[in-house]
Amino acid sequence: MTLLASGIAPNRALNAALIVPSALQLKRDLRKEQMRKRTMALALIAPLAIFLMITFVVPIGVLLKRAIDNPEVATILPHTIAALSQWDRKAVPGDAAFVALAQDLTLAKEQNTAGTLARRMNSELPGARSIIMKTMRAMPPVDADGKPIPAAGIRQALIELDEQWAEPEYWRVIAKNGSQYSPYYLLASVDMRQDSMGNIEKKPADQSAYQEIFGRTFMISLVATVCCLLIGYPLAYWISTMSERRSNLFMILVLIPFWTSILVRVASWIVLLQSEGLVNTALMALGVTHAPLELLFNRLGVYISMTHILLPFMILPLYSVMKSIPPTYMRAAISLGSHPFAAFWRVYVPQTFPGVGAGSLLVFIIALGYYITPALLGGPNEQMVSYYVAYFTNVTLNWGMACALGALLFASTLVLYSIYRRFAKIEVSM
Repeated sequence: MTLLASGIAPNRALNAALIVPSALQLKRDLRKEQMRKRTMALALIAPLAIFLMITFVVPIGVLLKRAIDNPEVATILPHTIAALSQWDRKAVPGDAAFVALAQDLTLAKEQNTAGTLARRMNSELPGARSIIMKTMRAMPPVDADGKPIPAAGIRQALIELDEQWAEPEYWRVIAKNGSQYSPYYLLASVDMRQDSMGNIEKKPADQSAYQEIFGRTFMISLVATVCCLLIGYPLAYWISTMSERRSNLFMILVLIPFWTSILVRVASWIVLLQSEGLVNTALMALGVTHAPLELLFNRLGVYISMTHILLPFMILPLYSVMKSIPPTYMRAAISLGSHPFAAFWRVYVPQTFPGVGAGSLLVFIIALGYYITPALLGGPNEQMVSYYVAYFTNVTLNWGMACALGALLFASTLVLYSIYRRFAKIEVSM
């Protein structure tokens, strides 16, 4: 027995010594296999990730950067900004600021960049454009004999050229915009501004418009979303109760508008809603009205067209959720004594909340960026934020303001999506 025991112990030790390397090798092989699968997965999604980076992430980054970009004053008047760095912004700055301004405007005249500077300053201080251009044309300052004016006399020469340079207001605009980045456009897009000392204040009522425009945009989008929900919910429910063959046919009919351009659909609504159009003709023929209704170039026409265009985006999420709800739930509730409407309201409707949330969020976000429909069917008081983004982009070439308005719309979309995700998590936890 002693010999047997002494022989078993070395064998166990030998087996343990053999098992440890094999286990370590197995772990290494398993780690290599997982790494290989992960690399293959990353390689498969890499083209999509690169595509999204180029077409989505990078443009949004450029948009957000351009919304706070403020390079005009800082790049064209660098010496003036440096001379005003210690200025208290109360009295007129010293001679060094006048000398630096003359130096910068002389260089701007040579590089033909004074126009950009003038436009930027004129956006904050009306009348600054003419002063900048007049001063730039007189650079470099010379006396009556055509000789360069010494640095000690440049201050008086600029004030004689235009007495506005003796006012600290124009210098404050230069000093306030001395940084490469500024909240100017973002503040302007919500009817706010910075005063001469850099403090944020609300714009006067006669200069405020964008808060009303944003409110109008959200209201139109909300009404269009509610209309789509009121029409799309019963329609999606009706289709979901059909046989598979009939439901597929009706879903094809729902999707047919996707095959037509939005511009064509809006033009069709113009034909239908005009005073002699089909809608007014039918209403008068039926005796509903005695005169044509005003359905074009107002809020009602915008609602009708937007609801028609956005309705499929509401029906599709609702239908996909409703189709997955077993009909036995309703029958079980009715068999237990519940009224059919109560069973529908308490059993069926709560199960469709994911579809309602997804459809409403999709329709609302798409409606926020609508441009063609309000532009063609609405009047001046129905234009949404996207109209002014296009205006600043194509007409005034004010990219900073266009990007600021777009950035606020993007931020609104993120906030709405975050709220939706939070409510979705609460519903799942319940």
